[in-house]
Amino acid sequence: MKIELNHPLKNLNTFGIDVCCRQLITLDMPQEVAQLQQEGIFNTPFYLMGGGSNTLFSGDFNGSVIQLQNRGIEVVHETADKIILKVAAGEAWQSVVEYCLKNDLYGAENLIDIPGWTGSAPVQNIGAYGAEVKDIVYQVNGIMLHKATFVQFHNTECQFSYRNSIFKKDYRNRLLITEVLFQLSKKPRFNLEYEAVKNYLISNNQEITLQNVAKAIQSIRASKLPDLQMLGSAGSFFKNPLVSRAQFELLATRFPNVPHYPAEADLIKLSAGFLIEQCGLKGYREGNVGIYPKQALVIINWGGATGKEIITFYRKIQAAVMNKFGVLIEPEVNEV
Repeated sequence: MKIELNHPLKNLNTFGIDVCCRQLITLDMPQEVAQLQQEGIFNTPFYLMGGGSNTLFSGDFNGSVIQLQNRGIEVVHETADKIILKVAAGEAWQSVVEYCLKNDLYGAENLIDIPGWTGSAPVQNIGAYGAEVKDIVYQVNGIMLHKATFVQFHNTECQFSYRNSIFKKDYRNRLLITEVLFQLSKKPRFNLEYEAVKNYLISNNQEITLQNVAKAIQSIRASKLPDLQMLGSAGSFFKNPLVSRAQFELLATRFPNVPHYPAEADLIKLSAGFLIEQCGLKGYREGNVGIYPKQALVIINWGGATGKEIITFYRKIQAAVMNKFGVLIEPEVNEV
C-alpha cells in the first residue's frame, strides 16, 4: 500500500482536470482493504477509482482517492468450446481484449479500445458497437468495504442493464471489485448487429475474422473519437436515453427520422448523439469546453477546462435537448 498526501490527479483522469485529492491510496492487493477499514478510512470521504476514464472532478477532492492496482490474467477453466479467464481489477481493459485477440477467444472484440480498468467494466456495464460486457461476464469478485469480507456475484446477480449494474446502484461505495471472470468462446462467434461494422467489412472487402472485426471497430472509433493523449474527454459523455413506447410514438409524429432501437422492459432507446446534433450543437464550443466536431456524444476539454466549466456546459446541452425534444439525456460519467 502506498499513501501520498495532496496528490495531483490531472494525469489520473482522462478529462485532464487539474485537481488534487487529500490523499491518494494505491493498493497492491485486495487484502489491504482490511487495514483501511480498521483505520476508519471508509468513515471519511473517499472515492474508488480505476483508470479515471469515467470520472469528472468538480474540484479538489477533500478525501481519499483509492485505486486497486492488482494485475494479472489467468485461465481458470477450459472446455472444447469455452474458456473462463480471471482478470485482476487493476488490469487495463485493453489488455484483456488484446489477450483475447492473441489467443483466438471470441466475445470481447467489439469492446476494443475502451479506456479504463477491468474492475470498472461491470460497474458501468461498458458497451460499444452492439455489445456489452454483461455478455461475457461470468462472475464478479469483490470485497465489502465496511466488513472487509469477500463476496462473489454470478452474472445473473449483477442486475446488468443499459450502462448500469448492482455495483453502480446498491453497492456504490460499499464494494470494491477485486477480480472479474469472463467466459469467452473458443469457436467463431461474432456480433455484427452494428451496421457500421458490417458496412466497413463489406466496403473494404474483408473476410469476417476476429482480427478484422477488431480492426474495423478500431478504425471506426478512431474516426469518431478524440485521441485521449491529445484532448481530454470521457468518451461518450451522455447515455442514449430510454423512453416509453408512448413517448416515442408521440416524438416520432414530430420527428419521423429519429433513430430508435428496442431496449429492455419494452422501452425504446434513442440516439443521444442525434438529438444533440439536431439542436445544432455538434462542434459547439464555449471557452475551454466543447462538443467534439466528429461525434456529438463526446464533450472535450480543449485545454485548461475546470470540472465546474464542464458541468455548466453539459447542463446547457441537456437543457437544449429537453427544450427541443422533451427528452432528458443523462451523463454516463461520475461527478466527484
